[in-house]
Amino acid sequence: MNLSFSVTQSELLEVLLNVAPVRPVFIWGAPGIGKSALVEKFADEVGLPCVSLLGSQLAPEDIIGIPQIKGDTSEFLPPKMIARKEPYVLFLDELNACSQEVQKAFYSLIHERRVGEYHLPEGSVVIGAGNRAQDSAIVKTMSSALINRMFHVRLSADPNQWLSWAYENRLHPWVVDYITQRPDHLFSEPPKTEEPYSTPRSWHMLSDALREYGAGEKELPESVLRVLAYGTVSAAHAGMFLAYTRQLGNKNLLNEIIKGDSRWPSAPEQRDVLYFTAQSFRARLLTELPESKQKLNKETQFLVHRAKALLKDLSAINHEIAQMVVSDDEGRVLPDWFMVEIVRDLPRLADTRGR
Repeated sequence: MNLSFSVTQSELLEVLLNVAPVRPVFIWGAPGIGKSALVEKFADEVGLPCVSLLGSQLAPEDIIGIPQIKGDTSEFLPPKMIARKEPYVLFLDELNACSQEVQKAFYSLIHERRVGEYHLPEGSVVIGAGNRAQDSAIVKTMSSALINRMFHVRLSADPNQWLSWAYENRLHPWVVDYITQRPDHLFSEPPKTEEPYSTPRSWHMLSDALREYGAGEKELPESVLRVLAYGTVSAAHAGMFLAYTRQLGNKNLLNEIIKGDSRWPSAPEQRDVLYFTAQSFRARLLTELPESKQKLNKETQFLVHRAKALLKDLSAINHEIAQMVVSDDEGRVLPDWFMVEIVRDLPRLADTRGR
């Protein structure tokens, strides 16, 4: 499905609250991005029970039911899970993983809210969800007839909204603090190979594992932390998370460096901490520097002033890491006006930008 726009978690909830009661909604998004959790939250908001069906595990008779002879005629008896007397939210997860036969069985359920002679109770809501073709998940082509029966929306991960949720749900403080410093690591596109990758769900799994092991309450061997991190999130993010755990004794290091109260870690054995702190510095610049120089305020003017000095100091310690801070990383670039100043003041540092 090619949609030119996407919505955040809160925007999707608004769409569901306003559109889903009158039209079936289909949510597109990568695995682990939070589609199911948001549908459950919507059901809770409107005070309806949520019944979930997993499309990849359904056969046509699981939807239309089985025939029963009554006198001279027969009728289909829909499954008990669907045939309810009170209104509810019917969540058709992995709908685009169904076979074509199952998709056909959904036509009347989605369009007319009925299965054979059975009609969904007045006030019921039908919501579908599925992964995208590029997600390396089980995906089948949806028929044009089924696509045309639903309102379509694409969900994207929003770090700020996820962090608010993480605070409310008491996720492990290491995970919350790490994503606060590296919001760009909340989500990564699914890899082509079979390996873990970062999503809101996988960070939640890492949080659960850290709590079960008692991380923070007792000291864990790095070998254990390595297994937990590399078993849940992208390898590059897992490595950075381990570097983060090594500098927990000074968790405010980046803030102190920016304020001028500390210096970049320069000892050889601190290289991974230096790399993590520099990555966090880049993420801070990407997040806080405005696209237009005219929108600078006192805080960001100070950040720009300190950034130039810090990049010069960082370059003296490790030129490659300093270049990483200002490089073009998969389309995530620092504002042009800031790079013009870097080229002017630190030309050697900007020589390999974008390579």
